[in-house]
Amino acid sequence: MKNKYLSFIIGAFLALGITSCENKLDIPQKGVLDYSFYYQTDEHAESASNALYIQLKGTYYNYTMLKNALSDDVWAGGGGRNDNAELEGCNEFSFGSDQSFIRGVWESYYNLIYKANVILGHIDPESDIQKRAIAEAKFFRAFSYFDLISMWGEVPLVDHELTPNEYQMPKSSKGALWTLVEQDLTEAINSGYLEEKENADDNTTWRVTKQVAQTMLGKAYLWQEKYAEAAKVLNEVRSSGKYELYEGDYQNVLTYMAEGNPESMLESNRILDMSNPWDEFGFFEVMNHWRMDNLEPTSAAFYNYKDTGWGFMVPQKSLYDAFVAEEGVDGYRLNHTMKTYEQMNELGVKLQKGKSIINEGIFLWKRRFSSAEAPLTFWCSYNNFRWMRYAEVLLLAAEANLMAGNQSEANACLNEVRTRAKLPFKVATLDAIKLEKRLELCSEYTRYQDIIRWGDADLLMKNQGSKTPLLINKARSQGEPDNVVVEYVQYNTDPARYGFKPKHYLLPIPATEMRLNPNMVQNEGW
Repeated sequence: MKNKYLSFIIGAFLALGITSCENKLDIPQKGVLDYSFYYQTDEHAESASNALYIQLKGTYYNYTMLKNALSDDVWAGGGGRNDNAELEGCNEFSFGSDQSFIRGVWESYYNLIYKANVILGHIDPESDIQKRAIAEAKFFRAFSYFDLISMWGEVPLVDHELTPNEYQMPKSSKGALWTLVEQDLTEAINSGYLEEKENADDNTTWRVTKQVAQTMLGKAYLWQEKYAEAAKVLNEVRSSGKYELYEGDYQNVLTYMAEGNPESMLESNRILDMSNPWDEFGFFEVMNHWRMDNLEPTSAAFYNYKDTGWGFMVPQKSLYDAFVAEEGVDGYRLNHTMKTYEQMNELGVKLQKGKSIINEGIFLWKRRFSSAEAPLTFWCSYNNFRWMRYAEVLLLAAEANLMAGNQSEANACLNEVRTRAKLPFKVATLDAIKLEKRLELCSEYTRYQDIIRWGDADLLMKNQGSKTPLLINKARSQGEPDNVVVEYVQYNTDPARYGFKPKHYLLPIPATEMRLNPNMVQNEGW
């Protein structure tokens, strides 16, 4: 009762004050744009479109760490057990629906979809810039839904800005979702407003190109087993001449030294701002670099690495063994992709006495972090984020052509990649393409979705998480010679608590979504 009375008094004073102060308080707002008019100019359309690229860049850490950890390419890694329990849970398949990386990726995709829907709902495409914004919004919406479908299955289809009574949407069928992906990508491609490079050497085009959209459409067809359609559109990307394989040192293909190279299909630009290095820090590179607090540089070439790296996402020996079986221990691509502990020792890095790291004696080389890209602090790498490269296009095309009955085209695609890897001609079979894709694109976040769609994941990862490898230097004192060995520790003893199981063919709908949306149905087994 007191509150109601007080509200009445305040209301009375406000009513009296309105007439006397009306003119004085009628002050135009500064720096506030009317939402209904915001998207009417080229400047506004450009800003809204650029926000899609910023949102994409913001997903990179969760996107890459989740996809890599869920594969059979890597161990979660780190300095020891529970160094990053969330990553270990992904890597060992001991996670639940409240897993933070899964929730982060899910939310990032729907944020990207929301931003795309705002553009599509508010921009009246009159100018070229506005038409490009529409085309890019359709690409990003399809890009998001491709991953949502391929990792979660049926999810809510949101093709417009939701009103409050639409917030709790149910799942849509995979057929309806794939239809939206195909329609968005086809319309973006046919619009004529996606950018195109002048030629393969043109590194001035950073926006989504027509060929990137065609590649995503080809992937969408391939995931649906529409092989002829996939082959057709992927072959068009190949014949465009806009991209080609990088012919520099293969070991640099993902480093800052090869940004914007002819093979790079899509990159998130990052710059070195000496006045504000934290604005563009590269936590991903540092996370994946070698665990240098437990390692010791013995060569001047690595002195600047002393305090860098956390040692996550380290190669599994099974990946190294697959390389050796195909290329031999001296394989060009193998030795440009990863190094054994013995090779690292020869280069000038060794494990400190009495120290251990989660590692099988294999170190990722092609994702190495360089002190040259962090002149102020080892957190601030300015290496561009890489989302797709042309080698993936060739291997997608190899599979699509093979399954569509185009053997000669499949052979050509497969062997273009193998030639760059300095390997002999090989007839394209599905097993050959699977292997080549694993080797060529290892640690590039494609493996998990591939082995899911091929139905290979349960066989390959049924025991993943049953043991953890430790690389240990058993020498304790400076007088003892190094004695570096790999030992396996079993932290999980209950098979029900680790390893890939049938339910993992779909990720769980995040727990937050389940709590907030009574119309959502959890995926089977979760």
